[in-house]
Amino acid sequence: MIAKLLVANRGEIARRVFRTARGMGIATVAVFSDADRGALFVAEADEAVPLGGAAPAESYLRAEAVLDAAERTGADAVHPGYGFLAENADFAAGCRKRGLTFVGPPPEVLAAVGDKLAARRVMAAAGVPVLPGADAAGLTGDRLQAAARQVGYPLMVKATFGGGGIGMREVGDPAGLEAAVEATRRQAAAAFGEEAVFLERLLEAPRHVEVQVLGDTQGAIVQLGERDCSVQRRHQKLLEEAPSPAVDPELRRRLGEAAVAAAGAVGYVGAGTVEFLLPRDGAGEFFFLEVNARIQVEHPVTEAVTGLDLVRLQLLVAAGEPLPQEAAAARLRGHAIEARLYAEDPAGGFLPQAGTLHRFRVPEGVRVDAAVADGSVVGVHYDPLLAKVVAHAPSRTEAAGLLAAALDGARLHGVASNRDLLVGLLRHPEFLAGATDTGFLERHPPAELAPPPQPAVRRLHAVAAVLAAQAGRRAGAPVLATVPSGWRNNPSQPQRVELEGADGRQVVGYRFGHAGLEALEVDGEPLQGARLWRCTPELAELEVDGVLRRFEVHRVGDLIYVDGPLGHAELRELPRFPPVQAEGSGEPQGGAPADHYAAAGSLASPLPGIVRRVAARPGDRVAAGALLVVVEAMKMEHRIGAPHAGRVRELLVAEGQEVDAGTIVAVLDEEDDG
Repeated sequence: MIAKLLVANRGEIARRVFRTARGMGIATVAVFSDADRGALFVAEADEAVPLGGAAPAESYLRAEAVLDAAERTGADAVHPGYGFLAENADFAAGCRKRGLTFVGPPPEVLAAVGDKLAARRVMAAAGVPVLPGADAAGLTGDRLQAAARQVGYPLMVKATFGGGGIGMREVGDPAGLEAAVEATRRQAAAAFGEEAVFLERLLEAPRHVEVQVLGDTQGAIVQLGERDCSVQRRHQKLLEEAPSPAVDPELRRRLGEAAVAAAGAVGYVGAGTVEFLLPRDGAGEFFFLEVNARIQVEHPVTEAVTGLDLVRLQLLVAAGEPLPQEAAAARLRGHAIEARLYAEDPAGGFLPQAGTLHRFRVPEGVRVDAAVADGSVVGVHYDPLLAKVVAHAPSRTEAAGLLAAALDGARLHGVASNRDLLVGLLRHPEFLAGATDTGFLERHPPAELAPPPQPAVRRLHAVAAVLAAQAGRRAGAPVLATVPSGWRNNPSQPQRVELEGADGRQVVGYRFGHAGLEALEVDGEPLQGARLWRCTPELAELEVDGVLRRFEVHRVGDLIYVDGPLGHAELRELPRFPPVQAEGSGEPQGGAPADHYAAAGSLASPLPGIVRRVAARPGDRVAAGALLVVVEAMKMEHRIGAPHAGRVRELLVAEGQEVDAGTIVAVLDEEDDG
């Protein structure tokens, strides 16, 4: 058996592997970048080795540094997790050369399936249907256009050695081909260390279904049923479930047979996934997509419906053990759905978010594989996944309801997330009917699935925030702490507090008397019959219109987070006496500087990240829409273009530079065409 296991990964997958290793009596080793020095997975390992750097290429993709860490700590096995080096044949070969057990397929298998083009050829030879495709490595100009015509439009540009939805771009016509290929090459090189790409015919709005396979060193291969991963944004999965609502018993049998044939064709060993696309109206037709030669992000839903620990099975197989009988005899029980909770802003184009997560709590009754906890810092260098939340129930409807309720009841403070979008998705009639496909979010955008709160709800959140805040001030008062804020022997004007939220500002007025709360208003409009049952700095029990509701309140500086039965709010308490502005200047006086003062025509980064490309020079004349700067954050690229034709006055960033949200990257002067 394995005695000490190094996990060559980070975040929730490292914690997940450590959990099973501890249960098997295996010692654990973490490796970590400079950016992850304070991360949970580092603290949970028995030993940890710093890799230096922050970007993946400076840390987790440094294969020799990872192997050195294994030797230095006496580890006898390496688990690669997913992403980074998980499907790197050279890394697996390096483990073999140093006498380390690689928890995954042997290098020969990784080479066969890691090259997506080679895998397509193997699958076609094994009788598995594939879509038209072409190698685009090194192709430019006319040769690239000719390859695209052979494949046919619309098509997808894909990283040849990629995975996880990273390095994929849709192209609808020849005009956008070269830019898409260039961007995909750049992203693939940053994420996987290889810039090779290929073209594949795009199947529009299909179902995305994958089959979990396991193989051992004795040649046995089993499949554990399918997962449906059709709900995606930007080719990355948001919801996964097992089994698929689109797969009947006959199709399940055929998919399983195709997956076993695909795994057998390459002599697969370990845990892996064979992915397929099902045409929207395909009448049982399916096409091979790729083999993921690793554990998948969504493996927990298969664990839930089979009762198996897939990481344990990985470790047993890596140690040379045959697959246990329970793997071969596994049966599906109930239904499981996983939601990927990301630090991102769905309403803002799914831009990744960074910052401190002040509170992270999910109700009991669901499985939570998390990378974070209270106080965790979400950075810009890696995938913005906070956690995977999984519900398992006897039926699909129950699982969806349980998961939606758990997400709705979670406490997520400090970083914007896709939580409300996921809840809206899980409760949408089309999802509940099992009618989703990869185009679901195009038909149902975030504004529909996660609409802003109604005015009445916003008022209650503001009132709860203000009343809890006044309770906090009184509790901390050096004298007369039990006297309510603003109390007078004679009736007076209400105390007023101004709050700012995502939907604008509100002014809450309140007055306390001998009997408690005597008056309550929002923006000058009284809340008639309002009754405050209980109020502390963390809780406001408020009755309005005959309904009593309980609001939890969490304050961090001037930020106030409110959670209750009507949803959630993040509010900022504005100062009672704003700083005085100097006449003729945008700068406040009295030592309260603004965030920044931008020159006219300046362009700001919409998110924190790393400048990957500067595409213009000072003095350049550019057309409207011309690319100026590319900022990458958490494996996503954001292109900053010219909002109008003009001349570039300044470029204020360089490639490789880290920037914050709001950092000015360029200044563009508008020119008169005349």
